[in-house]
Amino acid sequence: MIDVDGFRHNVGIILLNPNGSLFWAKRVNQEAWQFPQGGVQAHETPEETLFRELKEEIGLNEQDVTILGQTRNWLRYRIPERLIRDQEPICIGQKQLWYLLKLETAENAIRFDLCDKPEFDDWKWVSYWYPLRQVVSFKREVYRRALKELLPFSKNGEQSWRHKALNHLLES
Repeated sequence: MIDVDGFRHNVGIILLNPNGSLFWAKRVNQEAWQFPQGGVQAHETPEETLFRELKEEIGLNEQDVTILGQTRNWLRYRIPERLIRDQEPICIGQKQLWYLLKLETAENAIRFDLCDKPEFDDWKWVSYWYPLRQVVSFKREVYRRALKELLPFSKNGEQSWRHKALNHLLES
């Protein structure tokens, strides 16, 4: 889905292991690394997209993770002009909701071969702020904002994100 401003609705996934490290994935046949992400389809909620993309991109099911947090608002980035495709509707960037997930299963459950065209061919665990130094420059500010907003959830995962979100709404 692309909104009237030209931003594609998208979900970003930050996967945390029990040691507090983050899942960092390498794009197929590239030296580009990133968090998993994927577009919201017209019939889906962002949470449905989260679980579809989690399965397609890294082979994990809903029961393999716990949602620790979600960004309050959509975070946007623009694609450099040289990367904008000549198609209708024109997509000038991504509009993303970010989720922080805790891995609840063995890491050998992570797989890239569950879809016809895998997006990743390698992965590693990295420190919390490591992606900011490594991600492509046009995504860097969105990554910084998402990581900063989700940091409290990474330190206090036992309180459910839904409970925190409800408290936030009640305090507003």
